Amino acid sequence: MKKLRWVVAASFAVPAATLAQALGCLIEPFRVSEVGSPTIGVIDSTAVDRGERVRAGQVLATLRSNVERQLLSVAQSKAEAIGELRAAQANADLARQKLGRAKDLANQQFISDQALEQARAEAIVAENRLTQAREQRQVYAREHSLAQAQLEQRTIRSPISGVVVERYLATGERVEEKPVYRIAVVNPLRVEVVLPAKNYVDVRHGMNVMVTPEFPGAEPRLAKVTLVDRVIDGASNTFRIRLELPNADFSLPAGLRCKADIGGATARQSVPTASSPRLSPSPAGRFEPVRANSLPARP
Repeated sequence: MKKLRWVVAASFAVPAATLAQALGCLIEPFRVSEVGSPTIGVIDSTAVDRGERVRAGQVLATLRSNVERQLLSVAQSKAEAIGELRAAQANADLARQKLGRAKDLANQQFISDQALEQARAEAIVAENRLTQAREQRQVYAREHSLAQAQLEQRTIRSPISGVVVERYLATGERVEEKPVYRIAVVNPLRVEVVLPAKNYVDVRHGMNVMVTPEFPGAEPRLAKVTLVDRVIDGASNTFRIRLELPNADFSLPAGLRCKADIGGATARQSVPTASSPRLSPSPAGRFEPVRANSLPARP
């Protein structure tokens, strides 16, 4: 009777059925901003409406700014005025020349020491007036910058690139504490998934998860884990993870329900195939890898 040859399959990978778990999830905007105005005023015009895409820094609306524009014009005129500075410069140059001549005359003893001290004092006063004119010009420049900043506050710009979700106010309405726009970032999208505590060791930061949106014509997409909660909810024995889902073509709207296949993206690569190595006992009693196509036929 021929000896039976035992073949033992050696596969250390977890079967795909135990790894892949289709869990319910929700696709949300990556970020939502309530955009308002830092100043109180009346809306003069609106540039975008609900559903439109906007870029970071794009003008959304403007407030009435007649007073601020006039203040900016006055500040600009002061900042550009150089007559006072030129007069102070000429006076300082003249005083320095007088002082130089006074020193020469004093050395030749043509004038008294008192006249020399008076010329020196006049030169010091002229230099101080020139310094004062330069400092005043700097103050005018700062006032001009302040007026520009005040006028800029009357313009509402988008802080992010995204889609206008809602416009709360229209032209002619007063802006106080209420926001004017609501902007949502839809590229990338954010996916929130709730997992049982037993899967905590199976999820790690940076791993890929297959997400299938519940949307007509939407195909499964790969998302990346960006956040894993460090605290498990004791009441439900669950924890949450956050995924980042690319949406460069803006084909997926936010707010969709979805299915997250935890482990499904890697489980297919872990399932043993017909060409996977197996262990067979050698004549010495040790197990050695053999191929399935090399197994002997049954006696």
